[in-house]
Amino acid sequence: MSGGPAGAADVPVGYAQLWRADPGAWSTAGTAWRNLAGPVRQRADALTARIGALRPGWSGAASAAAQRRIGELRTGLTDVLPALVEVDQVLAELGARLGAAKARLGAEVARAESGGLRVDRTGAVRPDPARVAQTGPAVVHARAGIRGALTLAGAADREAAGRLAELTTAAVRGWVSVPPAWRPGPGAGPAEVSRWWAGLSAAERRWLVGREPDRIGRLDGLPAAARDQANRLLLGDRREQLLVRRLALRHPLPAGPLEASRRVRLAAVEASLRGLDGLTERLAADGVPRAYLLGLDPARDGRAVVALGNPDRASSVLTYVPGMTSDLADAPAELGRAARVLQRCAALGPGEEAAAVLWLDYDAPDFLTEAAGTRQAEDAGPALHRFQEGLRAAHEGPPARQTVLGHSYGSLVVGAAARDHGLGADALVFVGSPGVGVDHAADLRMPAGQVWSSTAPDDVIRLARPPDELARRALLAGTPLGPALAVLDGHGERLWFGADPSAPGFGGRRFPSAPHGHTGYWDPDNPALDGMARIVLGR
Repeated sequence: MSGGPAGAADVPVGYAQLWRADPGAWSTAGTAWRNLAGPVRQRADALTARIGALRPGWSGAASAAAQRRIGELRTGLTDVLPALVEVDQVLAELGARLGAAKARLGAEVARAESGGLRVDRTGAVRPDPARVAQTGPAVVHARAGIRGALTLAGAADREAAGRLAELTTAAVRGWVSVPPAWRPGPGAGPAEVSRWWAGLSAAERRWLVGREPDRIGRLDGLPAAARDQANRLLLGDRREQLLVRRLALRHPLPAGPLEASRRVRLAAVEASLRGLDGLTERLAADGVPRAYLLGLDPARDGRAVVALGNPDRASSVLTYVPGMTSDLADAPAELGRAARVLQRCAALGPGEEAAAVLWLDYDAPDFLTEAAGTRQAEDAGPALHRFQEGLRAAHEGPPARQTVLGHSYGSLVVGAAARDHGLGADALVFVGSPGVGVDHAADLRMPAGQVWSSTAPDDVIRLARPPDELARRALLAGTPLGPALAVLDGHGERLWFGADPSAPGFGGRRFPSAPHGHTGYWDPDNPALDGMARIVLGR
C-alpha cells in the first residue's frame, strides 16, 4: 500500500487506502475463483464419460492413443482444482487480515479522538485546539497505533501478492511435478510431518494435494491451507459414500429386529447427509471468517474438523470439543457455537486475528450407558494430543495462544488428554462439565492459573453425582435423612468423573454463567460467552 502527502513525514503510508478498503470484496473475488471448480469438475467428468463411450466399440492402437490423450486432458483439468481453492484462500485471508487491520485502525482513531486529538483524512495526528491541550506522548502513542494497523495491512498486501505471483508462475510452467520419493510413516509425529513438508518444493506440495488428497487431508502438522485444499477435493466422494449407504438401506425388511435396526441406521445416514450438506454450505459461504476443512470422515456416525479462520496465522486459537451425541449430523450447529466465541473475540479485541476450530474427531457417546464410562474419552486422547501438537508445528510466526474448550462429555475428553498425554495448549476451559478425570487442576499439567470452568446454576450436570452418592441417596430416599442429604449433596464437590472443576477446591479459576441450562453457554446474553472469549484472547 502506498500514498501519503509529500513532506508529511509523520503521516503513516497507506492510511487513505486502508480507510477506503473493502475487505469483503477480496473474499468475494476469492469465492468467484473457487466457484470455477464446479465447471472444471463437470468438464473433467464429461471427458471421463467420453473415455467410457469409446471403449466398447473401438480398439487397437488408435483407440488406446485417443483414450490416453483424453485422460491427459482430464488430468490437466483436475490438476487445476487445488489452485482454484488456493486462490480463494489467499484472497479470503487477505480480506480477513485487511478487515482486522481496518478494525484496529478504526479503534486507534476513535481512541485518539476521544482523548482530545484530531486525525485528519491523511492520517496526521494533532492536538484538538478546541479541547484541553494534549501532551506530546499522547500524539506519539496515537501515531504509533495507527502505524501499527497500517503495518499489518501492508504485510498482508505484500504476502498475498507474493503468493499469487507464485501461483501464476506455477500455472505457466504447468501443475504436474515429479512426486516426492518419500512419505512420512504412520508413526511420524506432527513435528516430523511439518519438517517433511517444509523440505518439499511448491510444485511437489501441489502434486501431493492433487494426487494424494486423502493422505494430505488428515496429516496433523501440515498447514491448514494444504489440508483444506485436499479435503475439499474429497467432498464429492464423501457425499457419494453416504448416498451409497442410504441406497443400500432403503429396501424394507420383514418386520422384526433387523427392520428396526435398518430404520435406525437409515435415519442416521440421512442425518449425516444433512449435516454434511450444512457443512458444505458453510464451506461455500462468502465473507469472513473463511472456513477451513481440516478433516472429514463419513464412516459410522461421521467426524469433522473445521476451522473458522486460518489457525496457522491467528494469534489466538480455540479448539472446541463437543460432548455426548455429537456427530456429523450435529457439526453445523456445533460449528455455530465456535463461531459465536469468535464473534465475541472480534468485538472484545478489534484487529486481533483469532481462529476457532471445531474438533469432532472422536466417537462421542450416543447413549447415557456409554456416557457413564471413560473409555471413549480416553480413546480420543491421543488424537486430540496429536491435533494440538500439529497446530503448534504448522503455526507461522510467533506462537499463538492455544485454548482447548470442552463441553459436557467433551470436557472429560480434554481432561483425559491433558492428564494422560499432555496438550499443546496455554489454557483449558470446561463448561457444563461432569468432571474431567482428575481431582485437582494441577493434575492437568497446565500453567498455573490457566484452567478455567463454568457451570450454570440450573445445569442438570450438577446432578451427575458419583455412583456411590447416587446409591446412598436412593437408599435413604423417603427416610428422615433424605431431605438433609439432598441439601448436603447440593453443596458437594464431586461429580460423576471426579472433582467438580467449578468448585473452589479444584484449584482452577471460575467464570460466571447465567441460568441458561446445559447448552446455553453460547447464548448471546450469557456472560459465559464473554468469559470464554476473554480466555481465548488471554484477557
